[in-house]
Amino acid sequence: MITVLHDRFNQFSIGPFPFDPKHSAIGEYHYYLSEGNKGGWYDPVVYYGWLGPTWIVTEDAGIKYMEQTRPQAAITAHWPLLVKGDESWSDYTMEATVRPLSTGSHVGILFRYQHGRRYYFLGFEGGRLILLKRDQQHITELASIPFAYNSDTCYRLKVACNGAELTASVNGKVLLLVEDASYENGKIGLSSRMPAQYSDIVITMTEQQHADWMTAVNVTSLELAQLRSEYPQPRLWKTIDFKNFGTARQIRFGHLKGGNELQLVLAQHQKRGHKDAYAHISCLTAITLEGEVLWQLGEPSTLTDHLLLSADLPFQVCDIDGDGFDEVIVARNFRLQILDGRTGEVKRSIPTPLSSESTGELFSVPFNEYAFDRINVDMIRIANFSGKQTPTDIVIKDRYSRVWAYTNELEPLWSFHEGITGHFPYTADVNGDGKDEMFVGYHLVDHDGKLIFTLPVETDHTDEILIGHWDPTRKEPLIAIASGEEGFMIADLQGNLVHKHMIGHAQRVSVGNYRPELEGLELCVSTFWGEQGIVYFFDGEGRLLHQFEPTCNGNVITPVNWTGDGNDLVLLNGNTQHGGLIDGHGRRVVIFPEDGHPDLCAEVLDLTGDGRDEIMLWDSQRMYIYTQDRAATHSPVAVPSKYPLYNASNYRGEYHYPKY
Repeated sequence: MITVLHDRFNQFSIGPFPFDPKHSAIGEYHYYLSEGNKGGWYDPVVYYGWLGPTWIVTEDAGIKYMEQTRPQAAITAHWPLLVKGDESWSDYTMEATVRPLSTGSHVGILFRYQHGRRYYFLGFEGGRLILLKRDQQHITELASIPFAYNSDTCYRLKVACNGAELTASVNGKVLLLVEDASYENGKIGLSSRMPAQYSDIVITMTEQQHADWMTAVNVTSLELAQLRSEYPQPRLWKTIDFKNFGTARQIRFGHLKGGNELQLVLAQHQKRGHKDAYAHISCLTAITLEGEVLWQLGEPSTLTDHLLLSADLPFQVCDIDGDGFDEVIVARNFRLQILDGRTGEVKRSIPTPLSSESTGELFSVPFNEYAFDRINVDMIRIANFSGKQTPTDIVIKDRYSRVWAYTNELEPLWSFHEGITGHFPYTADVNGDGKDEMFVGYHLVDHDGKLIFTLPVETDHTDEILIGHWDPTRKEPLIAIASGEEGFMIADLQGNLVHKHMIGHAQRVSVGNYRPELEGLELCVSTFWGEQGIVYFFDGEGRLLHQFEPTCNGNVITPVNWTGDGNDLVLLNGNTQHGGLIDGHGRRVVIFPEDGHPDLCAEVLDLTGDGRDEIMLWDSQRMYIYTQDRAATHSPVAVPSKYPLYNASNYRGEYHYPKY
């Protein structure tokens, strides 16, 4: 036998396994790692209500233990997991010493682990030894046998995978033997829903299994190297020094000076009241791509608390009055304002609405009482409710409950208050009358603010929305929404749910030509909270194509027109090990260079004007901009229809639609 992994946890000092102490939504669209030594393990389950570490390293009589600390009452429906190994492992034997510290729920080991909602489990539960298969919310018992166990004894669990044959043993005695070919490969892991201790993890292969594995790894590596050579790789085009006015994902792009060249507006904030519920823009800075400051409002700060935010800030850049120069539309200090993009001077300004204007139910308000007399605006969107040639109407909302619409002269149009709004509404002319409708929360609203329909969904809220043509079998557009614990859903324009995929807490969605060999377009969806960071690809008809776990947070899954040939890649994040651009099969075909670039934030935009996208990576201090290392081979360059710059948001579903 060949040992491919033997872990006694001796590489750890006693203490918590590295974890995110805030467990916040920052990781939904920022890449960062928990500090500390992980020893090759990672925890794929994170939840905002969990305080402190899930896993700790303990010691007794010179033996180190990895201990799961949370009782079932604290974790509700989630299964705490700790994972290690190689996703390409196929046939192997796993052994682990396990001590249940409570017999109140399951405790055991994982094998052929593919992601946090897809694996095999061997362990104890309810006075039995059980072998389970998990696929999303479906738990299938493959085999079980009565087994007396207690919290004072350590048990040696062992499972051997050989093709479809799965053999389970306890303390050297074979007790279960089943055949199941659902999962052919995957990592290993630990899982318990009550406190438990683990030690002495061993993975072995026979010589033939090891040889087969190495052959498969070599073939895959050669294929990936060949694939990467066919794609342009990133070449550093420009860097920008943010000095003391930098920010995280609170940057807007526009033509402040007119013409074709883009400029940037960066927003810093202060938190008020409770966490991120009432964030206030404290500083706005407009700069060129060379880093030259055009103007600045407010006082800049280098405090981290003024940079990182788990929400949008209310500002957009748009030529709202048609004068050829973009304005900055911003809500600041309880006023909705239109600023001259060239100077930052106020052109128009009105107070934000009074909170008392609407007496309906408010959602997710800290301490059940709105903190201010006037609305602290949560986001701004530019729409076309008036039926003009270009969108010039302004949509604002509070955190989760109410929406208001204004003309470009800041005259009120209407307000809407019905259920929970989610983060960022979507506006588009879906009925062809020349005026936008708005999809917000689970509601479709007409251009005059009247409700058209509500989807039959009763819980959670919508994080991201798309409306468009991606299904080749349908003439009408469809609505795609990533809606947290309600999963990923697709609806028609009559208010019917066409597809509903319970994939965990659906967080982000994008659409592009990710699988050019298929008809229509494909949808990419990612998860957060609970089993976080899983990426799914669906075809245009809503069928699941591929699923995998990148093992990190901050995956923005933005479509990227990298080659200019009409085929799209997906941006994960800017990290050299976990990020890069993937194709529709989940292969990292473009990786970023080891040049010291920041990787907290990532965004995609055509900055050079050749039709292909550049990639911006930044933190609060600097931005690196990458372009392609070779000229486009496709002529003319295919330029997709993209989300407009004037509607930037951390909660928008990204799209690339072909221009016909």
